[in-house]
Amino acid sequence: QVQLVESGGGLVQAGGSLRLSCAASGRTFGSYRMGWFRQAPGKEREFVAAISWSGGNPAYTDSVKGRFTISRDNAKNTVYLQMNSLKPEDTAVYYCNGVTQGTAPAFSSWGQGTQVTVSS
Repeated sequence: QVQLVESGGGLVQAGGSLRLSCAASGRTFGSYRMGWFRQAPGKEREFVAAISWSGGNPAYTDSVKGRFTISRDNAKNTVYLQMNSLKPEDTAVYYCNGVTQGTAPAFSSWGQGTQVTVSS
């Protein structure tokens, strides 16, 4: 199993940027498709973005296309989410996880997440 620690969240004004990081432990990190999910208050956790084990084939939910960029560094066991042009509706706790070939989480356990708050 892979342990995940998210960081990089914070409070930002609308239009601003943040870069999230997810550090993973475990020998098999490089073999997994990885991604980001988020959960806003009162809502279910939703898929945001995913990237293949090789760093290609990025996939995004429609609401973040053109604003968010996912990347990974397998040498550092880390996956990133660059978030630009942030909107108040991006406010949520962000989590990383493995991602199935669809958009479902691959691992049963989650990290603590990192809070992103976008003010209008």
